[in-house]
Amino acid sequence: MATERELSDFLKSVEKRAFKRSVYHVRDEEAALDIVQESMMKLAEHYGDKPPAELPMLFQRILSNCTLDWFRRQKTRNALFSNLSDFESASEDGDFDLLETYTAVEGSQQAESAEDSTRRAQILREIETEIQALPARQREAFLMRYWEDMDVAETAAAMGCSEGSVKTHCSRAVQALSKALKAKGLQP
Repeated sequence: MATERELSDFLKSVEKRAFKRSVYHVRDEEAALDIVQESMMKLAEHYGDKPPAELPMLFQRILSNCTLDWFRRQKTRNALFSNLSDFESASEDGDFDLLETYTAVEGSQQAESAEDSTRRAQILREIETEIQALPARQREAFLMRYWEDMDVAETAAAMGCSEGSVKTHCSRAVQALSKALKAKGLQP
């Protein structure tokens, strides 16, 4: 059974990635913060007594469910109110990067030039834009598999679908990203 310290350490370790994943899904930083906080509270409240090894899978599933709940609430609000502009997501002003930092290969003495740094930042913005353009299920599967480093079985369990569906979503996401990046002159 997880101790308070183990639970706290786990939540600290997943906090940033969970926020990034949520921002990609809902495209609203405030809503993403709410979703992550709600997910963490549910994990602590309902599953804090589970073994530490089970926490990652439980948290991913809770995060997915909280995200789906947010979309359902948005759909309901949009259906009930005629002034939808009050509920549109805030546009991002470039503060959020796909990759938080760039780390050079260990032992490398090379410093990145300003030109390389700018080119890399532009490429990352293009990739981020294309990831956001993916359909929700493809984006979710892609981020879990390649961002969260979850295997197919874990991703399927977290998404509540079959392993075959995860493979299909990931394959389609990779194809769409590859096609979009090639069209922009980038080789993935």
